[in-house]
Amino acid sequence: MQPSAPHATTSSDWFTDPAARSWTCPPPAREVGAFHAALPGYAPTPLVELPALAAELGVGRLLVKDESSRMGLPAFKILGASWGVHRALAGHYGLPADATRDDVRAAIVARGPVRLVTATDGNHGRAVAHMARVYGVSAHVLVASGVHPSAVAAIAGEGAKVTALDVPYDEAVRLAAASGGLLVQDMGLPGYTDVPHWICEGYTTLFTEIDERLGGAPDLVAVPVGVGSLAQAAVTHYRSGPGPRPVLLSVEPDAAASLLASLRAGRRAETPPGRTIMAGLNCTTPSESAWPFLRGGVDAAVAVSDAEAARAVGDLADLGVDAGPCGAASLAGVRAALPRLPRQGTVVLLSTEGRAANPASLN
Repeated sequence: MQPSAPHATTSSDWFTDPAARSWTCPPPAREVGAFHAALPGYAPTPLVELPALAAELGVGRLLVKDESSRMGLPAFKILGASWGVHRALAGHYGLPADATRDDVRAAIVARGPVRLVTATDGNHGRAVAHMARVYGVSAHVLVASGVHPSAVAAIAGEGAKVTALDVPYDEAVRLAAASGGLLVQDMGLPGYTDVPHWICEGYTTLFTEIDERLGGAPDLVAVPVGVGSLAQAAVTHYRSGPGPRPVLLSVEPDAAASLLASLRAGRRAETPPGRTIMAGLNCTTPSESAWPFLRGGVDAAVAVSDAEAARAVGDLADLGVDAGPCGAASLAGVRAALPRLPRQGTVVLLSTEGRAANPASLN
């Protein structure tokens, strides 16, 4: 991976790095797409074109990658959790990297099940619990503060043991790592990078779907950011090959903009715990394993307010797109960023969750 050039520009709510388009990194595993295609219920999610928003924003085309229903769950997280759980279980049982789901299930039956453990601020925990049920193993999910009871109930509905904690997400991750069991976490920690890397690889299927639908890469992709795993996947997908390189825009809540603070500082920075309706993005530190990719490959970063996210939820709903606050943050971010970027042709907003992922978050 090449280091980013040091001539980025920053402000209190904005960062841009002209060197990011030329930064390179290794590609994701080629097996990921085939693995997802073989999962029950897999289908590409919709890429919805919204001409009215394109006209408002002054871009050629604007499309929303609608992740409100992904393999029966109301968010994109199952893409990463499925591949991450599969690879973690294969490794736990000493199976090769190309082991099939049947190979993993046979090892579980022959050698006994293991308990999966993870921390979550909502959708990741439910996805891990869902995959635990698919493989016939147990799961323990530690839930950070600020997650609505309906989201906690949905995790328990997948059959997991749930422990609700009155601590921020990052502390919940540390407690999960110390609790025993097979940790399946999307946030990298010192000495813990393989599983977060696999989860990130799982998310790259989303970008492959976008490119296949468009017949090539878009000009700008807006990515909501919590710990940064989805943004890492965007960088991995669009900075590892010889093809077109879109502008990658990260969007965070202004109450929890740890990536923006880190990019401005040139190092991983911790921000104080905040409160935001964008609960799934409420993280105080970028993932340690994601940070090198984000530092090198993110073109621009912006922070948005709860009011801006709420407006975007309503505007997308009026156009027939089911987006929760985290998903709608991408529209709020593009509205804030486009006046500071060159004119764009095709813009894709990642709407990472539907309202069902956190139905009371706007109340």
